[in-house]
Amino acid sequence: MNTMTVEREAPPFAAVAPVTAAVGSEAIGIGFEGVSVAYGSQTILESLTLTVKPGEIVALIGSSGSGKTTALRAVAGFVQPTAGRIIIGGRDVTRLPPYARNIGMVVQNYALFPHMRVEDNVAFGLRAQGQAGVIKNRVPECLELVGMTKYAKRYPRELSGGQQQRVAIARALAIRPQVLLLDEPLSALDAQIRRAMLDELAKLHRNLPSLTVLYVTHDQTEALTLADHIGIMRDGKLIAYGDVQGLYRHPPNRFAAEFLGRANVLAVQGLMPLGGGYARVRFRDRHIEGVNHHGLATGSACFVCVRPHDLQFAPSAAATNSLTGVVRSVQWLGELHNIMLSVGDETLRLSCSPLAEPPEPGTTLTVHFDPADVTLVPEAESHVN
Repeated sequence: MNTMTVEREAPPFAAVAPVTAAVGSEAIGIGFEGVSVAYGSQTILESLTLTVKPGEIVALIGSSGSGKTTALRAVAGFVQPTAGRIIIGGRDVTRLPPYARNIGMVVQNYALFPHMRVEDNVAFGLRAQGQAGVIKNRVPECLELVGMTKYAKRYPRELSGGQQQRVAIARALAIRPQVLLLDEPLSALDAQIRRAMLDELAKLHRNLPSLTVLYVTHDQTEALTLADHIGIMRDGKLIAYGDVQGLYRHPPNRFAAEFLGRANVLAVQGLMPLGGGYARVRFRDRHIEGVNHHGLATGSACFVCVRPHDLQFAPSAAATNSLTGVVRSVQWLGELHNIMLSVGDETLRLSCSPLAEPPEPGTTLTVHFDPADVTLVPEAESHVN
């Protein structure tokens, strides 16, 4: 049996001059209007209303069974809604078959045909649509866009995982789709290649600014890196939605705070507005000041959310909040130290640059933080729709 040497990765996605030609000249958006999906008596997706604006990337994140993949499959036409409408570019496609929706899709296992060479995989959708006449020019164009030109004659088994993903993206773009659907496309890759591919996907979208992308993932880093807006799904409902930085800094509920990035979330009481968008709350025997971004009323019970990297060892003029706890554990992760404290019955996590002399477990430690880095989060949770 002959052995084949597999190259580690292809070159980065190339910048092709007429990039807008790859997906058409007009940007197209996606709309969910009260979309529900049920199998028998079990509701998988409940009354989802969401708009993906033309040319933007929206990521849907959530744990397994949250409904995020069902939402994407509804757009693709693989799942039929039991209620509501799917809109693509102002056109109601709810009852249209997948091939009539002009979408491109990349799934987590890439779904390349093993018996076809790279160039034939990329051309497959064009042949299925009866566009054989454009294959000669379109296939090389798309392979160049994803940096896979010199691999055109290879079979999928002769490529690495990252290279196969590039081919799958080229195939999706070859039909010049109005929207691109990405269903956990990086989950099968190792960590190093995944980070590189995130950069390349971002570069690809810069080269194709009119392409509307719906990206489904359980990985918060992928969502934070790529998306313009993020939707957080739970139990078939959209429970949080917003622009990336706004949703990260001011989560609307506890689940969103803890799911999107690591967070310290503490139950507090006795909210007292301070003016300027700030408020004071009581945690045990201490007061904490933070941003009242959601306009919570006087006396409200709520949570405070502060990220581990916003906690400091030394007090400063800005860091007027402080908490004292007992060190439970210290982890060195190369580029940072993670320290876990017990503050009464609560756990507080701190992340910082590597320490020459980290604190010992069992010692008492006081941490300080700026009110501007604290968000007051509503106690009650409701979904967005």
